[in-house]
Amino acid sequence: MEKISHDQYPSEPVVLDKLSIKFMKQSRFVPLHLRDNTLCIAMADPDDFRTIDALKLGYGLEITVCAGDEEDITEAVERLYGVGTQSLEMIIEEAGRDIYEISREGGDDVAHLRDLASEAPIIRLVNRLILRAVESRASDIHFEPFENEFKVRYRIDGVLHDIESPPKRLQAAIISRVKIMANLDIAERRLPQDGRIKLKISSREIDFRISTIPTLFGESLVMRVLDREMLVLDLEALGFPASLMSEYMRLITQPYGMILVTGPTGSGKTSTLYTSLAKINAPENKIITLEDPVEYYLRGVNQIQVNPKIGLSFANGLRAIVRQDPDIILVGEIRDRETAEIAIQSALTGHLIFSTLHTNDAVGAISRLLDMGVEGFLLSSTLLGVLAQRLVRVICTHCKTAAPPEEKYLAAMGISPEEAEAIQFYMGTGCEHCRHTGFMGRTAIFEYLPVGAGIRRKISERADAEQILETALSRGLVTLRQNGWEKVRMGVTTPSEVLRVTLER
Repeated sequence: MEKISHDQYPSEPVVLDKLSIKFMKQSRFVPLHLRDNTLCIAMADPDDFRTIDALKLGYGLEITVCAGDEEDITEAVERLYGVGTQSLEMIIEEAGRDIYEISREGGDDVAHLRDLASEAPIIRLVNRLILRAVESRASDIHFEPFENEFKVRYRIDGVLHDIESPPKRLQAAIISRVKIMANLDIAERRLPQDGRIKLKISSREIDFRISTIPTLFGESLVMRVLDREMLVLDLEALGFPASLMSEYMRLITQPYGMILVTGPTGSGKTSTLYTSLAKINAPENKIITLEDPVEYYLRGVNQIQVNPKIGLSFANGLRAIVRQDPDIILVGEIRDRETAEIAIQSALTGHLIFSTLHTNDAVGAISRLLDMGVEGFLLSSTLLGVLAQRLVRVICTHCKTAAPPEEKYLAAMGISPEEAEAIQFYMGTGCEHCRHTGFMGRTAIFEYLPVGAGIRRKISERADAEQILETALSRGLVTLRQNGWEKVRMGVTTPSEVLRVTLER
């Protein structure tokens, strides 16, 4: 019997109910075509009658056999039936059918859940959901249980998108599978859990941060995608305007003092801080970070993971760090008065401190620290500057077209019709590249508040946010919305997108 050549293998898979990749690989065969109740297969061992008989009995088909090279068969199985080939809809359908058969007699005990989560269809489904998320540039994968459905959503460019959701009966198996991957306790469904997964996808090492919480209808699980290749350590690429670049570079090269970056979760604070550290990372500087959690690993930087369970809080960790003779310290977040006071003391004793706060604008960071009970005279003498930021979606370059925005958006931004007439506005019409959203990627908009003599005086007087803002505006503060408007004028984003992420003042 002559072997078939490499180019005689099919370009499309022969779809057979419950035909598993594992069975094909172990028995070293692959279907070639199905015609008139006859299935033709290529086999590395054409005399393997047990496999031939199993196919005959399982499918009630006549089987014809061609000899094939084992390497060609393995390659064809991967190409035709591998995790990235079938559509997500086909994999969900297969998993739903097979798990229903497996679980009809099972209960909800831990051993049974572990068995379900270890079945090939569930493994393939979870792998495909993760792979598709990475291919879609998603920052988060949300597995959400509701009364009558189980939703899977991806956060892409800061906005959640529904995808094809698995049947409700697969909920426990899918959640258990991800928890097993993250070494979490699948028996514990009443308390929140956190874990981490490291996977190699298309030759890229990608970390996933896992968080589970119990809800009314089961565990909700979120996977944060931490792709190191997506971390751009370049201020200009982040969206820093030229007018701010030189001023910010001067700020981060100061010998001591405190620099704050503010904004809500997911506004790009970590990227800005990591990029800032990369800019000043030199052999003569010792840099230590205290983070919760450590999202990306930076070469030449000592990074510490906060662990409150063993007493390693931001405050305790910061006390220990100061005794390590650092030049530059990054405190992941100032959450309480104790951490704030230790950070300020560290800045007073000759360290350059970077940290973050969850406030809506730059001025709000000062008010927050004063409200925590920090002494005004200490804050005024250590704070160098505050950078507030947001992320706006960038118009897709593949479907970008000129289009005037709705008048309500211009009115909300305080733009007169006369001023709007002199500007060319753009929008994305939607295409395959941007998943028909009209946007592809994100850029940052900034509000930078340098702490000069006037602001220092207001801080020492413990002035309220309105008074500090008035002083800042009189000294030329460019607000988030104003910087966003500049991005609109440049054709980078749209007025509606800027309004979506900024507050009216």
